Amino acid sequence: THGNGPQVGELALERAAATFDVLGAESMGQIGYVLAQAMQSAGCTAVPILTQVVVDQFSEAFKDPTKFVGPIYGSVEAQALQQSLGWTIKPDGEYYRRVVPSPPPEEILQIDAVRCLLENAPDVLPIACGGGGVPVCRVPANPNTLQGVEAVIDKDACGAKLAIELEADGFIILTDGGGIWENFGKPEAREMEAATPEYLKGTKAGQKFPGSMGPKVTALIDFVEGSKKKGVWAAVGDLKDAAKIVTGEEGTFIKEDVPEGVKWRAGKTGPPRKESKDPPPF
Repeated sequence: THGNGPQVGELALERAAATFDVLGAESMGQIGYVLAQAMQSAGCTAVPILTQVVVDQFSEAFKDPTKFVGPIYGSVEAQALQQSLGWTIKPDGEYYRRVVPSPPPEEILQIDAVRCLLENAPDVLPIACGGGGVPVCRVPANPNTLQGVEAVIDKDACGAKLAIELEADGFIILTDGGGIWENFGKPEAREMEAATPEYLKGTKAGQKFPGSMGPKVTALIDFVEGSKKKGVWAAVGDLKDAAKIVTGEEGTFIKEDVPEGVKWRAGKTGPPRKESKDPPPF
């Protein structure tokens, strides 16, 4: 699967009348095409699947938008956009971005299509739930009828649900910032080599970064705890280290059997953390 936050936000700027379910489907096609082309160039046939995901249209998520979409803005521009377009704006690092509702995924409608490919064409790579999938809901008066929802589903949450339903042995999230860190951005920062879900929840790992690492840690925990299979694992690390993440040389592994709940990776210091500056007066 893949994200779509920047792309769907850019599309929303270009086509203000379009709803986020339609924009999500467009971005899924765009990014799926690029990924499939890249995989084909590397000798792997990939098939993007336009995936609809059912959400609860009455979810509490609609009361507190949290999903970052679109480009970054300075404080003055962010304030102007909020006032002129009615957007909800929140800090993202040292800048600001638009946020939209992000309800949790409840049902992946094309799961059988993904499973069919995996079982009958093992050499073909499915690309599914891009950007968290196209958000839809069931009409209460007629549950068989679907309609689009103005939201962007979190890709990590949907990826974890997809992995659970496919009964995957492992679930990997690739980032641009490595694994899970304690005291990220500080001189005493250290990276976890492995940790249990219980340890991560007890230390509230990633929760200081609700727009980036927070949802990823939650998704990793959800997969390990939610899977019906025994011995499953999850991992997170930098995209460039994908092969080394699988072998445990890089990134952070999450599994149930880690002595003392956590193992620290020796000899690594984290990148500096960028804080928001010039908070907008709103």
